[in-house]
Amino acid sequence: MAFLEPSPIAKVITETIIPIAIAVCPIRIIICDRLFLLLLEKAIFFDMNQVKFNFEKIFVKYTQLFSFFLSFSLIFLSAQDKKANTYEASTFYQEEIITGADQHDQYLPLLAGRKVGIVTNQTGITFIKTIHNGSLRTDTLSIVDFLLSKEIQITKIFSPEHGFRGNADAGEQIKDGKDPKTGIKIISLYGNNKKPSREQVKGIDILLFDIQDVGVRFYTYISTLHYVMEAAAENKIPVIVLDRPNPNGHYVDGPVLEEGFQSFIGMHKVPVVYGMTLGEYARMINGERWLKSGLQCELTVIPLKNYTHSGKYSLPVFPSPNLKTDHAINLYPSVCFFEGTNVSEGRGTNSPFEIYGSPYITTYDFEFIPHPNHGSKNPKYAGQTCYGKDLRNEPYLSEIKLEWLLAAYANNSKAPFFLENLFFDKLAGTDKLRKQIIAGRSEKEIKYSWKSDLEEFKKIRIKYLLYP
Repeated sequence: MAFLEPSPIAKVITETIIPIAIAVCPIRIIICDRLFLLLLEKAIFFDMNQVKFNFEKIFVKYTQLFSFFLSFSLIFLSAQDKKANTYEASTFYQEEIITGADQHDQYLPLLAGRKVGIVTNQTGITFIKTIHNGSLRTDTLSIVDFLLSKEIQITKIFSPEHGFRGNADAGEQIKDGKDPKTGIKIISLYGNNKKPSREQVKGIDILLFDIQDVGVRFYTYISTLHYVMEAAAENKIPVIVLDRPNPNGHYVDGPVLEEGFQSFIGMHKVPVVYGMTLGEYARMINGERWLKSGLQCELTVIPLKNYTHSGKYSLPVFPSPNLKTDHAINLYPSVCFFEGTNVSEGRGTNSPFEIYGSPYITTYDFEFIPHPNHGSKNPKYAGQTCYGKDLRNEPYLSEIKLEWLLAAYANNSKAPFFLENLFFDKLAGTDKLRKQIIAGRSEKEIKYSWKSDLEEFKKIRIKYLLYP
């Protein structure tokens, strides 16, 4: 047989094809394709018996054939990898993502010699790499401290919900003040003052926006972005957005906000999960002329490097007190609907948005007791035993999951399930979801009703994407 002694066939395979394969593809492809090599050997043997043997022709023919097969294998396996939906380490980014804030050379020249107003919080950080004692050292600096170290003149800091340091409760009123470290005036953009006034932006030459978002409509940072852009447009002040990854940027889902349901937790006709970074979203606000009177601001986005929407991203700093883990951020679009019901979403525990329950769902075995804590001074059902579900081992989601909401409604023993202020409708951006749940519609039926609106939104979304 050909593999038992040296032969021209063995020479083709061992001296050309296998070395090429080892050089350019993973070991797993070599293992998977051993059958192909065996079949290749038989094909070469057949050629030898059909025509006068010519080593050069055989070499060219089968090297080309293998190259084609190898290319197909790589494409196929790459496509298979993209379907992976688990938290395995291999599915996280292999190449370092470089945020807008870390591309100093891209925005420092735009700020030099100008009076800067910055919109940021504890998530506005940059990594500084230096050589220390012969080793590479990475230090983390707040964007404010970094800019000051570069002699950039920051005149005012504007802070979103949860404050400049990110330690205020959801919905907590935050007063203006001064940053104790730098002495710079801090202006809160939450509560009664959501939009910077003409007086507050007076004397500012440029506005810099650097906040980590989570890609969910009712998370208020995109509303703050809208009002900052609007104030900038009215006062002819340029805006720079330092882009950051969206940890929920890998899918688009949920009901699209309807006219009449606008609020600070939903200002635009977008679904609950819209699959865009803040930089992309800012481009959409501008391009669709969603600012008052159709205004547009002078917008510059410092884009990310090495980012794709399909990859998974672990946040270096968590964006608010009750989103403490990557898993909670992934569950947030599905679990946050409980905020509009008589069910606790886990505030006042160590696992907010990773558990849910109520004293009125006694059919469940899992139980927890909420207590006042950092980030939740007055949690729902403080000191009471709640029965519900532990979602901490749930797999990575790529869609909104209504199963838990529907089950909680079906097993609830005390009316009303939905809060009387209809905060649920503000979260959903419509009253249809609440009415569908009451009518006993299935998850499949409810999600099908979102389909046409989602398709229309995707046509708008694609115009403003910066990343694949």
